[in-house]
Amino acid sequence: MKAPKVLEHLKPAHIACTKEEIAPIVVMPGDPLRAKYIAENFLSDAKLVSDTRNMFIYTGSYKGTDVTVMGSGMGMPSMSIYAFELFYFFGVEKIIRVGTCGGLIPELNVPDLIVVDSSYNEGQFAYSYNGDPTHLVYPSPILNRQINETAKELGYHVYNGCVMTTEQFGFYSDNEHVLARVPKNIQIIGEEMESFALFHIANSFDKQSACILTVVDSKFSEQFMSQEDREKSLNESITLALESIIK
Repeated sequence: MKAPKVLEHLKPAHIACTKEEIAPIVVMPGDPLRAKYIAENFLSDAKLVSDTRNMFIYTGSYKGTDVTVMGSGMGMPSMSIYAFELFYFFGVEKIIRVGTCGGLIPELNVPDLIVVDSSYNEGQFAYSYNGDPTHLVYPSPILNRQINETAKELGYHVYNGCVMTTEQFGFYSDNEHVLARVPKNIQIIGEEMESFALFHIANSFDKQSACILTVVDSKFSEQFMSQEDREKSLNESITLALESIIK
């Protein structure tokens, strides 16, 4: 299934810059303030190119390669808007989401890293987007291989597995009844709210996408990463994304 057609004269409604100001590779945290943090601490000559709706977009250089970093907002609707515009209007080739998640297996602790190898959603996002009835989507195998190889080079331990992309924040709902409906052949190791939309939209454009998650809470522990740490202390996942996406 391919991307939906849009009106030929349509312009991006949520990103206000020229095509030349967006790099072909994008690192995408959920929080726009985390995008600002990445730009200020990891990129050289970073320039704010769009701040429509306070969704900050910066383009700069990482080890001599142009990289754009921007927020996606929370949830699949917000991710889908920005991922679609980046691929369709700005010619982006690769997006790596750098996000946070809840751990759903005892082996995962705060702040372990997950390289998502598939994403499950029980809703109708894919069907609404382009008529695809799927509930399980996959990232780019090439990009995932690069991430795993880079993690080994950096000495980072990462988990690979399937996450559930929910349509509500797990702590504010009874997610046990959702987990109980997951097909028995799918092993869910974490939950978050954006990767399914990113993967499905990227695949519809035949573009590359991946997702690196930091575990910030667990159903098996009372440990919980603070708001400040979520914004500014995910340096391992950020470094892993940047080192991987420039290869």
